[in-house]
Amino acid sequence: MYDTGKIILGILIFLVLATSPFWYSKATGQADYLPDPVILTKDMPGKDVCVMPTDYMRSSHMDLLNDWRNSVVRDGERKFVSPNGHEYKKSLSNTCMNCHSNKAEFCDKCHNYMAVDDQTCWSCHVEPKEEL
Repeated sequence: MYDTGKIILGILIFLVLATSPFWYSKATGQADYLPDPVILTKDMPGKDVCVMPTDYMRSSHMDLLNDWRNSVVRDGERKFVSPNGHEYKKSLSNTCMNCHSNKAEFCDKCHNYMAVDDQTCWSCHVEPKEEL
C-alpha cells in the first residue's frame, strides 16, 4: 500500500490520455462535423431525382453499384427500374456521373470522412475530370 499515490496518478494519466481524442474533437468542433457533399447537377430535364432514395444511397450505394456491375457484365442486363418507376441505364459514367459530376466535392468528401481508401470504381472507369 506504499504505492497508492503512484497507482492513482497512473490511472488518472491513463484516463486523460485515453479520452484525449474525445476532448480534442469536442474542443475543436470536429465532433459534430458531417460532410456536406456538393451536387452539381448538369442540365438534364427530368433527372432531378436519384435512382434510389437518398437514405438508401448514403448507406448502400456500393451494394447497388456492385449489383449493377455484376448484372451488366455477367448477364448483359443494362436497364434498371427504380422504385418510383423511372427507367435508368446501369452505368456509373453515364447515369451516376451525369448528376454527380464533381467527384472531389461529392464522392471524395464522404469517402474521406468515412476513411474509405479503396474506391474500386476507378480501377475500371475513367475518373471524371473536374469542371471548374
